Amino acid sequence: MPTDTVELIRRMAGGDRYAFGAFYDRYAPLAFGLIRRILRNAAEAEEVLQEVFLELWVSAHTFDPARGTPEAWVVMRARSRGIDRARSIRRKSEGMAQLSGGTVPDAVPDPAMRAEGREIVRGVLGQLPASQQEVIELAFFDGLTQSEIAARVGQPLGTVKTRMRLGLEKLRELAGRLR
Repeated sequence: MPTDTVELIRRMAGGDRYAFGAFYDRYAPLAFGLIRRILRNAAEAEEVLQEVFLELWVSAHTFDPARGTPEAWVVMRARSRGIDRARSIRRKSEGMAQLSGGTVPDAVPDPAMRAEGREIVRGVLGQLPASQQEVIELAFFDGLTQSEIAARVGQPLGTVKTRMRLGLEKLRELAGRLR
């Protein structure tokens, strides 16, 4: 039985701009919060948000409710585009540092923004052991690879992989209970 959101997506695939407007109103706050948490810059996040929703509009015909919920579809697109932009910014920053012969300081995250992001994910991630929660947050929100996480937390790569696997299994179990 399709939800009203699945119906909105179906109508978007048919070119219905009103359905797109309703879909945007419903999911833009969710996507923006995630993108802003990843980028830590409101202007960059707004730009990426527009790119994400343009992509969702164009690819609405590819949405398959059997593969996941509309929320998951939006979140994964927003996360991917946010991480892509963060990596692009990081590469540009590193390139500028090389050109100038100096270093470019990392952006200092806004404490209020970090607290807001923690509140959003606390419900589910907060139920994981701290070590599993840490590696999942570094991968999901900071876009780090498992090797980069291992270097950051000072743990062997195998340990990080195990923590990630166990944490994701626990998240799947918890998400299954929410359905």
